[in-house]
Amino acid sequence: MTTTTTDTLWSELPSPVGPLLLTADTDGALTSLSVAGQKGGRAVQEEWRRDAGPFRAAVEQLAAYFAGELTEFRLPLRAEGTAFRERVWAALDDVPYGSTTTYGEIAARIGASRPAVRAVGGAIGANPLLILRPCHRVIGADGSLTGYAGGLERKTRLLALEGALPAPR
Repeated sequence: MTTTTTDTLWSELPSPVGPLLLTADTDGALTSLSVAGQKGGRAVQEEWRRDAGPFRAAVEQLAAYFAGELTEFRLPLRAEGTAFRERVWAALDDVPYGSTTTYGEIAARIGASRPAVRAVGGAIGANPLLILRPCHRVIGADGSLTGYAGGLERKTRLLALEGALPAPR
């Protein structure tokens, strides 16, 4: 199913990492979570309809996450991408709270070749569901905090919240 902009519901939520823009389809499945200044993030469109109703569970779970009380989101998600991107995003869902993984490890999990690590990085960078689909838990092979569409400061804050900041090498 392809979602048109007239089928998009939206709401905003304040958070410790800045305002969050949430979008959902008319079935209530979340289609994006963006932060201000995000590379490739969404912005409210004139045709969208503001409606807080479909976001109640997301608001509650995000509040619990930022309070350190929730380690796993249980929300309906519907992100559309290529088959490759969807495999990468599904692999992100398996990275546990409080831990990190590398781009190479994600590539291996989906059966991608070593040269495909760059493509894996591109798919992770295109993740439309920041925080909910934990791309912030992916770090460089050397332990560095590389690449995060929401900005490295936010990535650092999210990893600190989860107690997952990698040790410097």
